[in-house]
Amino acid sequence: MRTICIPHTELPGTSALFADYLYRFDRVARFYRHDPHNPTSIGRAASEIDIPHQRRQDLVSVLRDLNGESPALSMLELPDTVAVVTGQQVGLFGGPAYTLYKALTAAKLAQQLNNNGIRAVPVFWLATEDHDFQEVNHCHVYGRRRRPVRLEAGSSAGSGRPVGSVVIQESPLNLLRQTLAGLLHADEITSLVEDAYLPGLTFGAAFQRLMERLLAGFGFVFVDPLAPGFRRLAAPLLSEAASRTAELSAAMKLRSADLTAAGYHAQVHFEESTSLFFILENDNRLNLKFKDGLYHDGSRTLSPADLAAVGERLSPTALLRPVMQDYLLPTAAYVGGPAEIAYLAQSEVLYRTLLGRAPVPVSRSGFTLLDERSRMLMERYHLTLADCFHGEETLRRRVAHVLLPDELDATFQDAILDVRAAADKLRGELHQFDPTLAAAMEKSKAKVLYQFEKIQRKAAAEALRRNTLADSAAGHISGLVFPNRHLQERFYSILPFLATHGLDLIDTIYENTQQGCPDHLMLTV
Repeated sequence: MRTICIPHTELPGTSALFADYLYRFDRVARFYRHDPHNPTSIGRAASEIDIPHQRRQDLVSVLRDLNGESPALSMLELPDTVAVVTGQQVGLFGGPAYTLYKALTAAKLAQQLNNNGIRAVPVFWLATEDHDFQEVNHCHVYGRRRRPVRLEAGSSAGSGRPVGSVVIQESPLNLLRQTLAGLLHADEITSLVEDAYLPGLTFGAAFQRLMERLLAGFGFVFVDPLAPGFRRLAAPLLSEAASRTAELSAAMKLRSADLTAAGYHAQVHFEESTSLFFILENDNRLNLKFKDGLYHDGSRTLSPADLAAVGERLSPTALLRPVMQDYLLPTAAYVGGPAEIAYLAQSEVLYRTLLGRAPVPVSRSGFTLLDERSRMLMERYHLTLADCFHGEETLRRRVAHVLLPDELDATFQDAILDVRAAADKLRGELHQFDPTLAAAMEKSKAKVLYQFEKIQRKAAAEALRRNTLADSAAGHISGLVFPNRHLQERFYSILPFLATHGLDLIDTIYENTQQGCPDHLMLTV
């Protein structure tokens, strides 16, 4: 087993806000209540939690209905127990691989807190309220050739319905089994998924069943905010937020402006019409627009007082959702990815106003997983993870260049240097004789060098053509490491990796989670 730390600044798409949060926190400290790099921060966040005894008891009662009895719930019932929370949309077959990485980061942090005398329980928040069906109805896996295959589940549910309540009518279990066939642990993994995704289950229920099986032994408590009990418990917070609409909207617009002025992005563009709420109506989650002090759902107009009166039917947007979560839970730390860390930079003003406290934002661990063959291929062709970020064709050219005989490659380089030197010397003498001829010489040099480089590329392509194994290697590496120009953890489900390496892979990832490295890990297993 080998690990290599890759700074997030070397990964495609890393935002300035997230990079500074990780490596130069002093630049963004004013947007967060706690410094995630200070080892005393979680203790301070825990000391700020003051959930009334009855609300904690009511919370645990609702959680028992969803989870059954467990030692974790018995711990959570105690007044000084804190939660380490993470969560994810209820995507098909567990969603992207980083879903598991989030959960294992939370489990590791909770264990560390327990070891340090802070009683903690890991909690997984199922994002069942989201209504973007297209984000959860599919996933990607690979087979023996490490080529991506899209799996998609069908449903007749209309748009706008919370995805957690949508029944899966056509589950692509057969295609999953066919794709994973030939991987060493395929039968075990497909059987586990089939046991979770039973006919008639919703996306939320099936997702929870699968995660319970993958995370067995880590003591997780699952939260489904669509459960009626949670709606009742969250209603006071949502009603208060609705009644303070003008104050909260003004604060959110100011925070968005502050982020922009500091050179960062606002994860949610907060405008005059932006609302902090949806409203649940007839199994749908209706969008609300805010204008002239009133809310509009497309067919009617509601005042902030109207919304405050129906708190159980309100559903928070992405900015208010974590505040509702931590109103319900004794959250000392929240484990999230880059986008969620950015959300929290905006939500901090809502925490401050509505709760007077906030959890410590903790970045999840991230991984690119390699099998031994892929690692050896990358070493053989002198490839780094960054080399894979430019697409498969570029990777093929990189491999082809390595395949050139050393003597031929050296001769090409010497010839190019000789041409450059001779042309530059001649241009200098021509410049003294006739500057217009010197300019023409510069153009001629560029044309000659282009022809040399063209022949060099053709030679490299010929070397690649002669070595079909290397051609296959470029496709194998690209398909595994950067499929369809996406980071592996954001594209693939964890299932093909488990089918390749077995369920023990989960323990291996757990062991390598948060080992003093804030970077992305390339892990060979």
